[in-house]
Amino acid sequence: MANYLLDTNILIYQLRGNPTVSSLLLDLNQRGALAISAITRAEILAGMRPNEETVTLNLLDALLNLPLEAAVADRAGRLIYQYHRQGVQLSIADALIGATALEHHLTLVTTNAKHFPMPELQLYLVEQGRL
Repeated sequence: MANYLLDTNILIYQLRGNPTVSSLLLDLNQRGALAISAITRAEILAGMRPNEETVTLNLLDALLNLPLEAAVADRAGRLIYQYHRQGVQLSIADALIGATALEHHLTLVTTNAKHFPMPELQLYLVEQGRL
């Protein structure tokens, strides 16, 4: 059984009613647990439209919400440091999301692989051309 961490962009597509993402989430939910990082929750709420609060909170509350614990923060900081030395800029949000997936041994579901260059990270890439 696989378990999945949903990137912020996947939830945005779901909230915008994208049928491909809706179908994908139903399929993934049959295969394992669906989770989000606390940073994803914060990003979604920060970009929420005024009339979307109920549907947004219902979606977020239906998922396993993983906290930002010390091990995740430490790993994210190390990832940012490591990749910066290689000339690659990782945002704090993406580093925290990637670190959450790594610490919890989850497959990260995203539309943007370039935000997550870590070879040890398992990605489920959703191609934007199909959305």
